[in-house]
Amino acid sequence: MGVPEKIKAIEEEMKKTQVNKATEHHLGLLRAKLAKLKREQDENRSRGGASSIGYDVKKSGDGTVAIIGLPNVGKSTLLNRLTKANSKVGAYNFTTLTVVPGVLNHNGASIQILDLPGIIERAASGMGLGKRILSVARSADMILLVVDIYRPKVHPLLIKELRGMGIRPDEQPPNVVIEKTQTGGVSVTSMVKLTKITPRLVREILNVYKMSNARVMIREDITTDQLIDVLLGNRRYVSTLTILTKVDLITKQELDEIKSKLRINLIPVSADSNLNIENLKDQIYQTLNFIRIYLRPEGGEADFQEPLIVKDGSLVQDVADKLHKELKTQLRYAQIWGKSAKFGGQKVGSTHALMDEDVLTLVPRRGDRTMKSRNASGGSGSRTQGYD
Repeated sequence: MGVPEKIKAIEEEMKKTQVNKATEHHLGLLRAKLAKLKREQDENRSRGGASSIGYDVKKSGDGTVAIIGLPNVGKSTLLNRLTKANSKVGAYNFTTLTVVPGVLNHNGASIQILDLPGIIERAASGMGLGKRILSVARSADMILLVVDIYRPKVHPLLIKELRGMGIRPDEQPPNVVIEKTQTGGVSVTSMVKLTKITPRLVREILNVYKMSNARVMIREDITTDQLIDVLLGNRRYVSTLTILTKVDLITKQELDEIKSKLRINLIPVSADSNLNIENLKDQIYQTLNFIRIYLRPEGGEADFQEPLIVKDGSLVQDVADKLHKELKTQLRYAQIWGKSAKFGGQKVGSTHALMDEDVLTLVPRRGDRTMKSRNASGGSGSRTQGYD
């Protein structure tokens, strides 16, 4: 029996099995086996060299946002409104046949927006070139889920297809550590009370993945699926925003009814009427979790006109690496003015965590100050700092 046949057999067994307390263990093992087989199937297809022409997009800017939705929900019009791209629009399905990139410049950040072809049900299984489309979303820093006023209830379908491609929308990686050992079997230590999985099931799932010796440390009450995600190690945890388009065609009362029925946080917009687009830009910027760093050359003045945009939680070494690939290894120390500094001009090392609107001076080792006017990626222009 080949892999596709095994997958089908397990899926049929899961459909026939009633979900209750008595079957939780059995269903958990079936999900573990199914996930392992699907990974093998995807690896086999990858080795077959499936074409991805038109879907290879080089990431650029300070962050990348992918637009996902069914065909003809207004994704291309939204891209054109957010950026200066010229994505083809039309009142018929599958207008966009390849990935169309655009750039949103907002609050000093340069954000790459990708208009993807519309997906359909079972896209994650390959229907309608769905795998090729969703693979682009996997590499994005954030995903815009677009639904329109005529089909607002498709939101769960979009989430399902993303999950089918190993994307975990608006989730954090489970707080679980699995360490392989040479002997001793599988030991399970939990720092919290487990209500969704048992230590026995943890051991048996690890056995499915041929891990007979390991130490497992569980620091939160995880589900079977979360444990499987940790074992697979190829999940992408991405923030999302849900956009409701074409709201200029309905009344406020109808909009309120849609919001109450869906019970999710929606951003209502009309790209045609430019309604709420500026608010959407702000939401994108905030969700990408950016902070602004102002660079100050040694002995000079800080550039407050053009901040360097980095992710919240970035260290001094991350900024150095973004400015120039050699600078991180040649850095002697840095000076900080701002929220993260104990006092103005504090000398810090490469692992110092930065905060929004910090002023930063990078000081390379003597003999290595040869990187004057190096360009940094991102933003609306080049970043320069004197190192000579």
